[in-house]
Amino acid sequence: MSFKQEINRRRTFGIISHPDAGKTTLTEKLLLFGGAIQEAGAVKSNKIKKGATSDFMEIERQRGISVATSVLAFEYNGIKINILDTPGHKDFAEDTFRTLTAVDSVIVVIDVAKGVEEQTEKLVEVCRMRNIPMIVFINKLDREGKDAFDLLDEVEQKLGLKVTPLSFPIGMGYDFKGIYNIWEKNVNLFKGDSKQHINDTVEISDLNSEELDKLVGNKAAQTLRDEIELVDGIYPEFDKEAYLKGNLQPVFFGSALNNFGVRELLDCFVEIAPKPRAKHSEERLVEPDETQFSGFVFKIHANMDPNHRNRLAFVKIVSGEFKRNTPYLHVRHNKKLKFSSPNAFFAEKKEIVDISYPGDIVGLQDSGNFKIGDTLTEGEVLNYKGIPSFSPEHFRYINNADPMKAKQLYKGIDQLMDEGVAQLFTLDFNGRKVIGTVGALQYEVIQYRLEHEYGAKCTYENLNVHKACWVHTDNEKSEEYKDFLRVKQRYLAKDKQNQLVFLADSMFTLQMTQQKYPSITFHMTSEFE
Repeated sequence: MSFKQEINRRRTFGIISHPDAGKTTLTEKLLLFGGAIQEAGAVKSNKIKKGATSDFMEIERQRGISVATSVLAFEYNGIKINILDTPGHKDFAEDTFRTLTAVDSVIVVIDVAKGVEEQTEKLVEVCRMRNIPMIVFINKLDREGKDAFDLLDEVEQKLGLKVTPLSFPIGMGYDFKGIYNIWEKNVNLFKGDSKQHINDTVEISDLNSEELDKLVGNKAAQTLRDEIELVDGIYPEFDKEAYLKGNLQPVFFGSALNNFGVRELLDCFVEIAPKPRAKHSEERLVEPDETQFSGFVFKIHANMDPNHRNRLAFVKIVSGEFKRNTPYLHVRHNKKLKFSSPNAFFAEKKEIVDISYPGDIVGLQDSGNFKIGDTLTEGEVLNYKGIPSFSPEHFRYINNADPMKAKQLYKGIDQLMDEGVAQLFTLDFNGRKVIGTVGALQYEVIQYRLEHEYGAKCTYENLNVHKACWVHTDNEKSEEYKDFLRVKQRYLAKDKQNQLVFLADSMFTLQMTQQKYPSITFHMTSEFE
């Protein structure tokens, strides 16, 4: 296949939602259709000890949530699909925001009973800012939930989207009979026993035909006819251009757990979803079909295999071909690196690839060269932007609980911070280490991983900090700046990049400090330098 054809057959997307809306289950079912796995393991049920294919960290198995973003690839009808399954839990929002820099489109999963939840709103807002094309999947139709039209209204109002249904449920909960596929004009009947297998559909080109009554009963058939008439009247027709620009969002209904409505979603997705898109770097806009390779690191994962202390840097390929054993320029270090075993993923299974194309995600073995946001190119100096680090919400001192293991502890903290799990600040006046996170659950993850992956134990102490602000001044020699350094000495720290950070203990302190030192600016995010 030619280079152009390889690009055109790739689709890279992320799945986002509030926790428990069924993201991981949907991911599994997509893999089932792609023939990548033979049967799906229910994520929550303890009877099945398999656990979901995409949750590979022990803590995820214990809690039934996804913590790390996993990357999964499979082939379907000649299309190569790369899925990034993101954590829904809000404590890991940063990981999800970064993942969104690496996808070309998104599927938003919404729980039929709970409707639009807060985490969904935040993530969709990020997608809207970047005009990422979105498809909405309303999940768990086999349970009692909100009325389909109410849900569509809620999606429009709360998420600010403009929707058009491409499939529609026949009944809901106990009366759930199946789905009418508006996109392909056929009916898929729900039998309720097909969690592991794939259903047949019945083609119905005319909703007024008697066949529909035979299939679902007169009452349900009549309701469906009325509802589809309403849909035609209220919602705009699907327009692919509008969808690709992020101005129109198609909606599908289904039940991922029962494998229902997933094929409709996948068939339509393969047809309409965007191929790899151009990306802005600080220098210029980079098109995927350029021959020169470039890509960026959007995630680092340490110890994917606990027996080997390895780190993997996940690189999204933006342009050109990435070839094994070829030297590429690491822009920040300004040195050439070559990679003998770049990996492609399927959850725990990794395979070495010789050549990858735009849209693909490769995992590079890393001994500590990479940070999140780093760029690799064939020689041109490019810096891809849009991977900021946010001001944390929670702060704790980290203490070493086992003096014999100080070295392991520092190495562990160092590597976990490179992964972007949390941020490390070192206080100027006594050198104590402070860990800042977006959510409290991350402390557990850090403690757990330090112990199980590095053999180090730590304890935490609370620290009263409201916000960490990155400090910037144009004149470091000014009296005002010197005074600030002297007066606020106890509240100053350095982050991992050695940038000065002011730890304000309250909103009030921050406002007073800003008034007192007008020539100094305090930033809430740091674009990783």
